[in-house]
Order: sequence, then C-alpha cells, then structure tokens
Amino acid sequence: MPARNAVYPAKRHALYDIHRYSAAIRSGDLLFVSGQVGSRNDGSPEPLFEDQVRRAFANLREVLAAAGCSFDDVVDVTTFHTKPDEQIETVLAVRAEEIGQPPYPNWTAVGVNWLAGFDFEIKVVARIPSTTSGRSADKC
Repeated sequence: MPARNAVYPAKRHALYDIHRYSAAIRSGDLLFVSGQVGSRNDGSPEPLFEDQVRRAFANLREVLAAAGCSFDDVVDVTTFHTKPDEQIETVLAVRAEEIGQPPYPNWTAVGVNWLAGFDFEIKVVARIPSTTSGRSADKC
C-alpha cells in the first residue's frame, strides 16, 4: 500500500497532533480534508458560535491553500452542527461569504450531539488543479 500523502497548513494547529490525524490527504487529483473546527492554534475553541464558524472556514482555507487549492476547487461539503435549528442561519451567512459564486459544491448538513467541545465542523473534498490550469498540483 502506498504511503499516505498528507497535507498540512503552515500554521498547523495543536488538534492534529493531539488527536493524531492529518489535515488532509491527497489521493490522485482529489484532496480529502479532515473536518475543520473553530479552533485556535492551541486547539481551544472560539467561545462565540459565529467566531467558531469563521475560524473553521479560515482553518479550511489554510489547508486548501497548502495543497494549491481554493474554495473554487471544492466539490463536496459536509457540515456538522450541534444545534442545527439555532445555528443554520449563521452558518449560511458565513458560508455565503466564503464559498463564492454558483455553481456551488454539493453540501450535506448533519445534526450531531457531540463535536469534542466544538459546535460546528466542516469537511470537504476538493479537486486539485492540474498544472495545465496554471496552478500546480505538485504542491501537496
């Protein structure tokens, strides 16, 4: 079995080491990004929900950038919410600022009862741009 091709952002936060997971794994021209939460560099959560969502998107943006990707390359999104009915409007507002213009990626929202001390998590699959598009897929 070939070794995993792990991708980490330059500002790697503590949760990767504490919980022993990779920020993302490259497989061919796909990037599978682990769930990103609203954690500060030390692994602690942002106390306000909207700040958690914004930080989760910022953490995701950094992982995508480390692989030479952006939100434009995202094809599938899954979000996890501890109180979906109370949180969805905030999530939709932040998501609208971050994801960009149509066509939008697929999106699945899931209500959960536990996220290790967080209230929101986002994981994505992105297509890594080829070198023919002017961006290098070899950055991973």
